[in-house]
Amino acid sequence: MKYPNQMKNYARSIRKATLYFQLARLIWLILAFSLGTSFHSLGQDTKKVTSTDSLSKKWSQTIPGNFSGQSKSLFDSTRIILFFKRYPALKKYEQEIRNFYRQRNYAYAWFDNGRLIEQANNLANRVMNLNNDGIYKTVPYLQALDSLIHTQTGNKKLRSQDIITELMLSTQYFVFAELAWQGMNTATSRSSGWYMPRKKVAYNQYLDSLLNEPANIQAYAEPVYRQYELLKSFLRKYRELDRQDKWLPIALKQTTIKPGDSSLTILQLKSRLFKLEDYNGDTLSQVYTDDLVTGLKKFQERHGLQVNGQPYQATLNALNVPLASRIKQIVVNMERSRWLPVKLNTDYLAVNIPEYQLHVYHADSLLWSCKVVVGQTVHPTTVFYGEIKQVVFSPYWNLPPGIIRNEVLPAIRKNPKYIANHRMEITGTHNGLPVIRQKPGPENSLGLVKFLFPNNYNIYLHDTPSKSLFGENSRTFSHGCIRVSEPAKLAGFLLKNSKQWDAKNIEQAMNAGKERYVNLLTKVPVFIAYLTAFTDRNNKLNFRKDIYQLDEHLAAMILAGNGAY
Repeated sequence: MKYPNQMKNYARSIRKATLYFQLARLIWLILAFSLGTSFHSLGQDTKKVTSTDSLSKKWSQTIPGNFSGQSKSLFDSTRIILFFKRYPALKKYEQEIRNFYRQRNYAYAWFDNGRLIEQANNLANRVMNLNNDGIYKTVPYLQALDSLIHTQTGNKKLRSQDIITELMLSTQYFVFAELAWQGMNTATSRSSGWYMPRKKVAYNQYLDSLLNEPANIQAYAEPVYRQYELLKSFLRKYRELDRQDKWLPIALKQTTIKPGDSSLTILQLKSRLFKLEDYNGDTLSQVYTDDLVTGLKKFQERHGLQVNGQPYQATLNALNVPLASRIKQIVVNMERSRWLPVKLNTDYLAVNIPEYQLHVYHADSLLWSCKVVVGQTVHPTTVFYGEIKQVVFSPYWNLPPGIIRNEVLPAIRKNPKYIANHRMEITGTHNGLPVIRQKPGPENSLGLVKFLFPNNYNIYLHDTPSKSLFGENSRTFSHGCIRVSEPAKLAGFLLKNSKQWDAKNIEQAMNAGKERYVNLLTKVPVFIAYLTAFTDRNNKLNFRKDIYQLDEHLAAMILAGNGAY
């Protein structure tokens, strides 16, 4: 070649220009994602929310990006064997590493032109700060990872020890993916009362896909249910608040207060609600104002309390919950979010037991919600997944053996007319007990319609004649099944693809007094979930009571760092 130096400079300029173009495009995509992506939750619609984090801070915590796509710098596959001999505590990830690099023809992924790419530091930062993700487990060889990252010379030529850094980063990626995106194993989740099938993500393929320019911005999203990232932002806020505030209890002697009243306690209420972002008025005045009433209502709504703007005892109790307890509650529900599907592109239902709400979705967009009644603490509703297959109009209620044994037979001994008075009938015997069912009609315990999804727990959704119970804040009244406040609307949603089932025909079938089964054309997934901390449609953090006492067991495993993965 006649002008080798000039050509080398020209080629170098082309490479730089290409790199700058890719970087600019990546920043544009991230900006579009941050400003244009809607977050949802159980009880949340497609309304956009604004993250409190700056773009730069969010970028520094992100693993996905424009990884090194180079294919010229290769390493000997036998180095993988030597690496896991040197770091045996990571050996469980050896197969994932082999598969990953085999697909890359053993090309370096974390180096480009002899230098570590930016995402290498991002990954190392997240692995060494897992506490920010609500993870308390100790990761092996963190000191080695830190040393390898910070002893890079920046030479353009790869050194022999760089392969150790390369393999350490890739292996720590799988460690991070397991802890932050997959969470504790199925045995652990079941021990904490969670019987829903766990999500499955091929993290090997996910990492490999990041090496290529994604076809759309969604490829940058982390493979975890959206509530996880939203809760993570509040984890940072509550930890910072806990560092700044002693959070002393607030006491109030008056049973009611009204606008215009004045006291030191009112000043404390304003300060507390201001810090929790429910009140944004004057925090120096001791006068009870309309702004404070509004702030209290916001707080009460976020905590599932009676919304009246009065600091009654239940409201004070919630205001006085220690921040450490709230932090623990957030961490527990971040872990549960790891277990849920990343997203669905179909119709589905979600019942959040502690929230006493049923949410109806299409492709992760909330369509509508309604109140539900769930199982008593002695008859808890199980956390599980099912698929609704049938709508049953004017149903019989086939009484479970436990109810017959423990409630009906003692009632019959007291009142021989109990069966007739409750429109029941005995249809036979089984295992020494009478088989009893209640006839269809407005007094039937299942109401006028039920929704069946086969499961081992004998749980289903249904109507109820006891409509007044939906007016209660705490709605744990059933024997485990879930009573729905808007059953006709739910029937209409499930049968929307059947032309014959309009609102009029649904009402007639519900009141026909004759049982009728209708098969759905397409099964509809239903998630019976248990989240005591979640964000709502306005990106407000919600807390609910741990009605079945499921949080503490899981929290103990998380905080001790000994949950099984």
